[in-house]
Amino acid sequence: MVHHKAPPPAPEGAACAAAGCGCEAAARAVENGSPAFRRAVWIVLGLNAGMFALEVVQGQLAGSMALQADALDFAGDSATYGLSLFALTQSLSFRSKAALVKGVSLAIMGVYVLAAALWRTFVDGTPDAVTMGWVGALALSANVISALLLLRFRDGDANVRSVWLCSRNDAIGNVAVLCAAGVVAYTATKWADLFVAAIMASLFLSTASSIIRQARGELRLQAAA
Repeated sequence: MVHHKAPPPAPEGAACAAAGCGCEAAARAVENGSPAFRRAVWIVLGLNAGMFALEVVQGQLAGSMALQADALDFAGDSATYGLSLFALTQSLSFRSKAALVKGVSLAIMGVYVLAAALWRTFVDGTPDAVTMGWVGALALSANVISALLLLRFRDGDANVRSVWLCSRNDAIGNVAVLCAAGVVAYTATKWADLFVAAIMASLFLSTASSIIRQARGELRLQAAA
């Protein structure tokens, strides 16, 4: 009787792959890339982490849930690149556990944004459209800079090439925030801000759920091996 060996558990990037977030191959590219590519990723990681902090703070000050939801995107990218860089010499078990932590963290933030957006529907007040506009524009610029830094290393490799897809998808969220800022300024109401926040947070909850399921599956495979 032939016994088929179970396939090895996928790395942390595979958890992102299940979510369809567009950055899973970028994580593998970090692992397989040259030292120069990894240095560029460190710069991109700094940009993403900085924008996450800025959008969280300015989102609170401006009363904008869309900015806080967009911050989730930067948080997710920071976690993806950061874990990929840190976990290069770690075990598959560590990487799967790190992915699980990432998924749970994103889920918590997504629930917070959704709950806060729901609460804001019953509270008077309009977000600061000017702050939404300049922070959204800065976030879009950060993603464009990230794409330009990383696209230098494309050279036909599908994994590295996927970094563009990741940055492109991030830019969609930035554009959504800018559109919401324009509608808020034109209508002097909060509804566009809350709508964009709810949509983005819902997408991140879906992503977090997929990451958690995939990471738990990897851990079960590792335990059975």
